[in-house]
Amino acid sequence: MAEKSRTEYSARNATVAMCSRILAMLAGFVARVVFTHTLSEEYVGINGLFTDILNVLALSELGVGTAITFALYKPISERDIEKQKSLMRMYRDFYRGVAGTVLALGLLLLPFLGYLFRDQPQVEHLTLIYLLYLANSVLSYTFVYKRTLVDAHQLSYIGVLYQTMSWFAQSLIQIGVLLLTGNFMLYVSVMALCTVANNLCISAKADRLYPYLRDREVQRLPEEEKKGIFRNIRAMLMHKVSTVIVNNTDNLLLSALVGIRSVGCYTNYFLIIGSIQQVLTQMFGGITASVGNLGVESDSGRIRRIFEATFFMGQWVYGVVAVCLYGVLNPFVELFFGSQYVFSKYITLVLCVNFYITGMRQPTLIFRDSLGVFWYDRYKSLVEAAINLVVSLILGKWLGTIGVFIGTTVSIVTTSLWVEPYMLYKHKLNYSVKTYFGRYALYGTVTTVVWICAELLCRRISGTLFEMCALRLVCCFGITNLVYFVLYHRTKEFRLLKAKALGIIKNIINKRK
Repeated sequence: MAEKSRTEYSARNATVAMCSRILAMLAGFVARVVFTHTLSEEYVGINGLFTDILNVLALSELGVGTAITFALYKPISERDIEKQKSLMRMYRDFYRGVAGTVLALGLLLLPFLGYLFRDQPQVEHLTLIYLLYLANSVLSYTFVYKRTLVDAHQLSYIGVLYQTMSWFAQSLIQIGVLLLTGNFMLYVSVMALCTVANNLCISAKADRLYPYLRDREVQRLPEEEKKGIFRNIRAMLMHKVSTVIVNNTDNLLLSALVGIRSVGCYTNYFLIIGSIQQVLTQMFGGITASVGNLGVESDSGRIRRIFEATFFMGQWVYGVVAVCLYGVLNPFVELFFGSQYVFSKYITLVLCVNFYITGMRQPTLIFRDSLGVFWYDRYKSLVEAAINLVVSLILGKWLGTIGVFIGTTVSIVTTSLWVEPYMLYKHKLNYSVKTYFGRYALYGTVTTVVWICAELLCRRISGTLFEMCALRLVCCFGITNLVYFVLYHRTKEFRLLKAKALGIIKNIINKRK
């Protein structure tokens, strides 16, 4: 069988990731609707709070997955089996330690649970519920390390398919549990069981693809290589700290500053925004291994051209989705969850802006991590985390819910928005970063104008909640894509992406013939 090109690998991984995540998202959304209508608002808030607590504890993972994946690209390109075995053994041992650390930290947190609530929720067996969430988090580290090798071989679609089947099965079982029993503890237990089943399936598939994973004779890595890997791990730890504080402390701050009911409202918005973000992240993540392979084999000029095309595609996708989200989020939440869960339009606007500026970072993050540039901007992450925490605390006390989310906006704009691309262009692309900022300003200005026009048109739409959601979605989607196409269809980035897409289609047709 002929080996596929990087473009074909990327297209297949991205397509499978997007379609699979949409399926899982729909199943999860139905489960969430059942959840909010079956259990009280306190349970909705607790679900979001405990999930964020354990995401914070996951800091012990240190971002080692990214560092090991980067280390795998070269031995995979050179077909060095022994080096791959050594790296995977190191990865396995590390993850066993991570599972033990998360368990220990989670148990140590038990006496302090009461301090995380502004108003103590009227929920029975709160400690046992927390322990079930902790068990699910610990079990998520078992056997999952083998998926890294599959992903590094540009076969990430395999892990995505297994994960999607697990999520889909989990959602269906949880819906049945809620409708038949209404038991929240049983609902959480299903998560742990599906997590274990998913990891076992991926592990078995990896063993079949790469039988050398079962070899007992494994060489130890040279000390110099270990030092290089641990150097990258230290850098990724700093990035992980920032990511967790920026993305996973909102519920903690809302619970402490505003109340558990605000957490319940936010978790519904986060379900929608976060699910879409995961779809797009996995779609763009499908090119990660191909970018790593590109970095091993290609010059900086070619890497830069591919990056600029990826950035162009990212701004198009995230621009369209951000405009559509703002147009439909509030009526959508009211339709499916109830008016008591609806935020003001100002809060929704901040959430959508955060979604957009976070999404615009995705191409830079993919190239930064795949090309090993994460060492150079490591201190940026700590500054970003500090700004986010301080500003969110101050504005949260002053403005309430919206202040917490504005803190996220401020932290990203003052750090990641410019530091990450600057380091990527300086240390890997070897080109002036001014071109990036010029494109960012153009893309941001166009999106802002389109956003305002779409909102003015949406205000004229009336009808039932369902009709408003449908008509606003069509309006926002159509206007944004039309304007983008008219303005950008002659750019070199659009032509490059078009040529890549036509090439893939042509290859598929030829292979079928």
